[in-house]
Amino acid sequence: MASLNVGNLGEYLREQRRNAQLSLRQLADAAGVSNPYLSQIERGLRKPSAEVLQQVAKALRISAETLYVRAGILDAERDRDEVETRAVILADPSLNERQKQVLLQIYESFRKENGFGTGEAAGPARDGDGTADQGTGGGSSTAGGGDAAGSDTDAGRRRTAG
Repeated sequence: MASLNVGNLGEYLREQRRNAQLSLRQLADAAGVSNPYLSQIERGLRKPSAEVLQQVAKALRISAETLYVRAGILDAERDRDEVETRAVILADPSLNERQKQVLLQIYESFRKENGFGTGEAAGPARDGDGTADQGTGGGSSTAGGGDAAGSDTDAGRRRTAG
């Protein structure tokens, strides 16, 4: 049962922040979120996304999976490998945000093809047949740029991988 336990998450975050001897402002800056937003999370007034939890976990140098469980995003014993894979992709500094999202979409499409459900951390776009929309990695999207995940590369990958 993955109920929302945002208050418990906030208390845990506050405790971890204090253990790390960081002020609310210092943690907010390190995690790349606003000070008021982080305060609302700590007080249990807001439920952060998996991406925000990932950023906060990185800033606190703790496991993102622990935060996912406390936020009710992840059942403690279920999908451990999926969350770890997603966390590694999201934490990779050599990839831009667009490339991370494309990788997560491909990963999710393979999981679905192999009979596993969709996770909440990625939220990839879907075609009518339920597979990841391959068009999202196209050249018209300029969020982050880079030619490592351009549409020509995606098309070539589909020909060789399939």
